[in-house]
Amino acid sequence: MLVTVPDNGETLMSPATQPLLKLDRLAKVYPNGTAALRGVDLDIRAGSVHGLLGANGAGKSTLIRILSGATRATNGRILWRGAAVDWHQPRQARAAGIATLHQQIPLVGTLSVLENVFLGQGGWRRRAVALRRRLEQLMDAVGYHLLADAPVGTLAIGARQMVGILQALALDAQLIVMDEPTASLAAPERKIVHGAIRRLATEGRAVLLVTHFLDEVLALTDQVTVLRDGAAVMSAETASVDEHAMVGAIAGRTIQRAAKRGPSPAADTVAQIIELSSPGRLAPCRFEVRAGEVLGIAGFLGSGRSELLHAIFGADRHARGEVRLLGRQVARSPVAAVRAGIALVPEDRTAQALVPGLPLWQNVTLAHLPRFSRWGWVPRTGVERDAATTAIQRLHIKTRSLHAAVSDLSGGNAQKVSVARWLCGPMRLLLLDEPTAGIDIGAKAEILDQVRALAAEGVAVILVDSELKLLLEEADRILVMRQGAIVAERVAAETDEQELIRLAAGAARGSPCPADRLPLH
Repeated sequence: MLVTVPDNGETLMSPATQPLLKLDRLAKVYPNGTAALRGVDLDIRAGSVHGLLGANGAGKSTLIRILSGATRATNGRILWRGAAVDWHQPRQARAAGIATLHQQIPLVGTLSVLENVFLGQGGWRRRAVALRRRLEQLMDAVGYHLLADAPVGTLAIGARQMVGILQALALDAQLIVMDEPTASLAAPERKIVHGAIRRLATEGRAVLLVTHFLDEVLALTDQVTVLRDGAAVMSAETASVDEHAMVGAIAGRTIQRAAKRGPSPAADTVAQIIELSSPGRLAPCRFEVRAGEVLGIAGFLGSGRSELLHAIFGADRHARGEVRLLGRQVARSPVAAVRAGIALVPEDRTAQALVPGLPLWQNVTLAHLPRFSRWGWVPRTGVERDAATTAIQRLHIKTRSLHAAVSDLSGGNAQKVSVARWLCGPMRLLLLDEPTAGIDIGAKAEILDQVRALAAEGVAVILVDSELKLLLEEADRILVMRQGAIVAERVAAETDEQELIRLAAGAARGSPCPADRLPLH
């Protein structure tokens, strides 16, 4: 290896041994004095996968924004292929060979899959035939196929995530930054993404993988860096650390969960779902949930899990069948559902739950405004703020002010707001759709502890989660869905991940189910 020593005494590595990307004491201090990064060092090698971990608010998003050219560091250096760079705009980072797949993918819902994958690449209409062939090649490479002309806005969130991955691959970048690429994906789709990540590294590209799934880090990465409070508190070869060490570095403390209690044998039935169906989405479903019970819903992407929750909540205007709460039929609308005591925490909190333009306290109370007004239209602002404060304190939402914009919150705290809004009114049935996707270990534990606390208070809970290990830990019973139908029921303590995967894939027979199988379109 050729090593040169300059006049200042520094030892320089040869180009063959230089990291593809090197961060040297990178710092970012915002005008209000917040130090988001405090002198972070990071080396990423070509042909490797580097895991970046940390709690929400640890500085990961700021680091990604600097790498993508969306913001500039206030101190330190970025060395790209051995040369110092200072990108002012995202297009500069993209031109240099860095593609960033953000957690909230900037796709255009009215455009097709083809148009989104090659978004920003000028003159694509003149090259439409060639780009279709290129799209097919990209989809073959990752093992995931979509209709090229399908509008992205009609796709499920997991499929949209795959479009974003294809978009990043289409740039032919040498470093792909992936921010929670599998947060909303079920097990088979996660495996597809894992395969794509391995392929990129094999081709000599580098991947910076930001994830909260520690099993992904152990299985996929070569090196791992943990940020906490803006500083790198762990940098190591992945083979030299274990899950316990990573959890301790992320949290800076030991995380203890509240005990799982389960429903009383004599618990009343809270909700009855009777022949609930939706054309092209759900086959007729029938089941019950008791007070204090957590009922898990397992299934692959497109199995109908989210569609089932939206039908129960009255958000699917095409749904048929009955939802009974405490023996009384609930009218088919979200307004009637909320009045009856049904709460929904949707999968896509940004598009379906939060209002970025409103301050934190108004986002918390938004679902129950009639409770905070006189005669249904005169606001009682003081009472509303008091209720919001109580909910914020219960879920330990970290914010500088009640008046802060909800868009300023970290992902974990924003998700807590989606849960907190239902604490401001009566709740008998809580519907949770991927409540821990894309949030850190500490926030995940706090949200799940609140779910257990609500169940202990007699609330019935229906929990959808792509992480089967989490379902097995949190749920009392698990229903398995496939192609819009409930195909099996299991007691959580009497099954395992392998059986749930086989049932969801149709490779094992479940309990008899009266619903006909329904292909989804």
